[in-house]
Amino acid sequence: MSTCTALIVAAGRGSRFGGPLPKQYALLAGRPVLRHTVEAYRTAPGINNLRVVIAPGDEIHYRAAVEGLALPAPIPGGLSRQQSVLNGLEALAAEPPDLVAIHDAARPFVKAVDIAACLTAASTTGIDGAVLGVPLSDTIKRSDSSGAIAETVPRANLWRAQTPQVFRFAALLNAHRVVASLGASEATALTDDAAVAERAGLKVVMVQGSEDNRKITTADDLARSVAMETRTAFGFDVHGFGPGNAVMLGGVAIPHSQTLAGHSDADVALHALTDAVLGTIGAGDIGKHFPPSDPQWRGVSSDRFLRHAVELLGARGGRIVHLDLTLVCEAPRIGPHREAMAASIARIAGIDPGRVSVKATTTEGLGFTGRREGIAAQAVATVEVPRR
Repeated sequence: MSTCTALIVAAGRGSRFGGPLPKQYALLAGRPVLRHTVEAYRTAPGINNLRVVIAPGDEIHYRAAVEGLALPAPIPGGLSRQQSVLNGLEALAAEPPDLVAIHDAARPFVKAVDIAACLTAASTTGIDGAVLGVPLSDTIKRSDSSGAIAETVPRANLWRAQTPQVFRFAALLNAHRVVASLGASEATALTDDAAVAERAGLKVVMVQGSEDNRKITTADDLARSVAMETRTAFGFDVHGFGPGNAVMLGGVAIPHSQTLAGHSDADVALHALTDAVLGTIGAGDIGKHFPPSDPQWRGVSSDRFLRHAVELLGARGGRIVHLDLTLVCEAPRIGPHREAMAASIARIAGIDPGRVSVKATTTEGLGFTGRREGIAAQAVATVEVPRR
């Protein structure tokens, strides 16, 4: 069986990206882009070894990005992509693999199935390399120097090349050495390893990949590249009545002949919402974060609890899509206070009031709520969080 080393090229400066760090070290869903890419290859079938080429001076950023992954020492890159790849290939030459998979660090969404397809194609007899890509579907125009359309280019057999680009190791190393001997201008004109291979007369085939395998080039690309998933969780709470003249519901004081008894201000609505938001990120329940046995929470406003849950969600890169609250009670009447409660909940959660729904119902005189012994609340939180 052929052996294959993945060579992740992470030596670029990313001038179009901007920002304080090169794009491969920028955070994507809370982790550096490079780490996502490396982890995609560490779990890919057919990859026996993995090396990363970095720019000299990036060692601190690199170590932070791959912490805990036990990778070999990085390979110093060069002033151009071709030189960085050649440096990587030369570092592997002492114990050469059969195949080498060249991959851009800024393509963190590559799929294992596409890597495997490239390995299979490059291992085929009579083939020197395989390049992942996507056939063009748009109409292609060529313009003149003034911007006027000169012709429509037939799109049949035209592809957008991606990475990985997988080659027989010895053939690619030799092709890169030849290009390097021709001077910087020749090497700069060749924008990927397939072009280097083509110049050497190697037979390279295209392998259809996925639109998901996009490259992060600008900060906007990064912002659009966070894959999100939707989660929903349920919260429920009950509080009985005690002596008083108002109840706190959704952060709003509602006049009543009794109050709700419990630790904090016993805002049953905010407690249910807090549990729902915590549930979306698997962070336990309200009692885990604010134990009833802890005297510091006695009598405090429950908006602190919901705000804490929202902050935990935000720390994981998530956001609230919608909060739905249903109060179950015979009294007090909720209808006159519905809009104020929705506005209060929205303010606490930092979302638009249009993303909050407040409803009320009764149990038709049945059970503890029907006997006017207390209030029950159920809440549903819908959120988006980065897919891991």
